[in-house]
Amino acid sequence: MGRTPDKALLRSRPVSTTGTLLRFLLIAALAVTAVSISLLHGSSGIGWREALAALAGGGDETARSIVLGVRLPRTLAALGVGSVLALAGVLLQALFRNPLADPYVLGVSGGAAVGALVALIAGAGAVATRGGAFAGSMAAIGLVAIAGRGGGMTRLLLTGVVVASACGACVAVLLALADSGQLRGMVFWLAGDLGWAADPWASGLAALAALALALAFARPLNVLAAGELRAQAAGLDLAFARWAIFLASAALTSTAVITAGTVGFVGLVTPHAARLAFRTGDHRIVAPAAALLGGSFVALADHAARMIAAPRQLPVGAILALIGAPLFLVLLRSTVSEPRVRR
Repeated sequence: MGRTPDKALLRSRPVSTTGTLLRFLLIAALAVTAVSISLLHGSSGIGWREALAALAGGGDETARSIVLGVRLPRTLAALGVGSVLALAGVLLQALFRNPLADPYVLGVSGGAAVGALVALIAGAGAVATRGGAFAGSMAAIGLVAIAGRGGGMTRLLLTGVVVASACGACVAVLLALADSGQLRGMVFWLAGDLGWAADPWASGLAALAALALALAFARPLNVLAAGELRAQAAGLDLAFARWAIFLASAALTSTAVITAGTVGFVGLVTPHAARLAFRTGDHRIVAPAAALLGGSFVALADHAARMIAAPRQLPVGAILALIGAPLFLVLLRSTVSEPRVRR
């Protein structure tokens, strides 16, 4: 009798310490490459030597303004947002034991979108818009938590889907009510735009806190992924662990949405990529690997968004969707084609 693909991955043969270290070095090299490309290459005509000089505090004023004022904040924000979304995806896929769970399934992004669009229609600035997004995301989290309480993970998941659908309808109404001059900013926010990242250090610190949280939750996540019976046998407090993971993932998603708007596919794709790269479901390995992959993915996508139609900038969320959709299909095919292990 065969096992489902995600269980086969979780129970596949362990990777040697040397193999794990080598894979981590390759992923770290990818992250360094993504950061280097984002910082040293752009559409402004500034060469890599001038960019390095600007990063060191030298060079001319124009180069310093572009590199330190535009490229560096966006790169840091991309790393933070990608890592946060990837870790939220790791938490949710373990929580629901569903490989299709992603950070936006809980309705957090929908609530944030409603709050941000209401603020934009009212003529609010960037700070007030982020405040509106935060208030909307918290309202969505509270609604899902209250309505989904007492019915298990299935009810919580379905409640999140319903809240997300209702928020989508509210977004459509708000777009119809908005003036033509407001639509461009609203569409860019909905599609994901790192130009909103006024304080990139916040998302970077959130990513570090999320990684520490995921590593602290590694054992409960591994136990939850093995099934409820094993979790109970291991003495895990299922109710507490589930709500702690739910609230942590919701808070992480809210942080990412407030920073960059709706950026999809990162939390769905990168946990699968990490599991396939290391051939394991051990969250002590999957969590940091997914964080590095998520940050690299968003940084490269943001660079592409700045370069493809330069001097115009495309929304990074659209680039991620165009890349993430076929990439997920490839990963899904690789997962399904994993050889089944006989009992």
